[in-house]
Amino acid sequence: MILKPKGTNDILPSEVYKWHHIEKLFRKICEEFGFEEMRTPAFEYTSLFKRGVGETTDIVQKEMFNVIPSVETRKVTEGVWDAAGFKRYLDKDGMTLKPEGTAPVVRAFVENKMHGQGQLHKFYYITPCFRHERPQAGRMRAFHQFGIEIFGTMSATADAEVIALADTFIKRVGLMDVKLHINSIGCPTCRPQYNETLKAYLAPKLPKLCDTCNDRFDKNPMRILDCKNPDCQAELHDAPHMIDSLCDECAAHFEDVKSMLTAMTIDFTVDTGIVRGLDYYTKTAFEFISEDIGAQSTVSGGGRYDGLVAEVGGPEIPGVGFGMGMERLLLTMQNTGIEIPKPMVNELFIIVLGEQAKRSALAVAKRFRDAGIKTEIDHLGRSMKAQFKYANKIEVPYVIILGDDEVTKGVMPLKCMADGTQIEIGIDDVEKGVALIQSKQEA
Repeated sequence: MILKPKGTNDILPSEVYKWHHIEKLFRKICEEFGFEEMRTPAFEYTSLFKRGVGETTDIVQKEMFNVIPSVETRKVTEGVWDAAGFKRYLDKDGMTLKPEGTAPVVRAFVENKMHGQGQLHKFYYITPCFRHERPQAGRMRAFHQFGIEIFGTMSATADAEVIALADTFIKRVGLMDVKLHINSIGCPTCRPQYNETLKAYLAPKLPKLCDTCNDRFDKNPMRILDCKNPDCQAELHDAPHMIDSLCDECAAHFEDVKSMLTAMTIDFTVDTGIVRGLDYYTKTAFEFISEDIGAQSTVSGGGRYDGLVAEVGGPEIPGVGFGMGMERLLLTMQNTGIEIPKPMVNELFIIVLGEQAKRSALAVAKRFRDAGIKTEIDHLGRSMKAQFKYANKIEVPYVIILGDDEVTKGVMPLKCMADGTQIEIGIDDVEKGVALIQSKQEA
């Protein structure tokens, strides 16, 4: 038997309705806030994530699924001009399965020159992602992420709107005990000075820190604060905070974000420990945190990334957004006892008895389906008793009995399974049955 790869899940029919519910709700809320959907490929050039996400992040250093092309493949594809006039080539690092959703959206935004189509752009995405990491509660190697991005404004109102959308979604799915934590991690103006302060604090601790932290000391010391090694965290409990070194612009921006959240009655906690795990963040950083999924407690996270568009080859356009993992969200909902109502799979089951009735049953089923009624028929040639037993098992509210006698007479009984009442309808005139089923649904 071939089993699924470690760190992946099959989403079976018994569970997929939960995904449909979440996706439908997320799309609805995004549309209420004026966001449009964008879809990007499952893999990108590795350089996109090295430049955008950052070479010192855990994602790039440890977790990416890379696909290295052969020398022969590079010879064939390198330097080929496509129909649009772009030179396509494989970089020396090859391709990578998408580990997160933001960088591909930024790449698509730049490549398709969408920045020339207006000043403000608001996108949402729902996408599969892949990370080669140790599977644990709420964290898989193949998972699903959804999120939003706003491009084109430095205003704190955009930060507040992004947080408000995440807050609205979390509350509408029923999670009331998830807490919003926010921080400011500065900008290229104030961060260099903070990095020097941080390095002075870290230098004597390096012998006690892990190899990854030591490697990040010169490249990006702030990444050390995000280390998940408990021994490292024990050494960092009194580290200096970026929020105490903000420039005037960053400090004013953070105060604006806080005042806007307060105006929207969105509760928050200023958490100086939030630095986020991706290098592209600037200024606002936030997380929605739950205690219901163990150590991995972040349900959603995001913030501002004013240099990312330029980093991947576009103009200087600011951005802000968030991402949320579908699996982690569903696990949190499960652990807090939130049940998603299971939709009715079928509204009508046609019991088929006899050879002549088979053809008529297909025609009748088609007319009900064309009218929007979810209809199933028997394909196994079972007895009437067995078919009724199956109808009860799938909890279908209505049953039609169609045998050779009913075909000859041109009428068939439509039975309500709840109270046993039934009416006769014509085989060639199903409107009466459709009207009855629809009226019961509306009631």
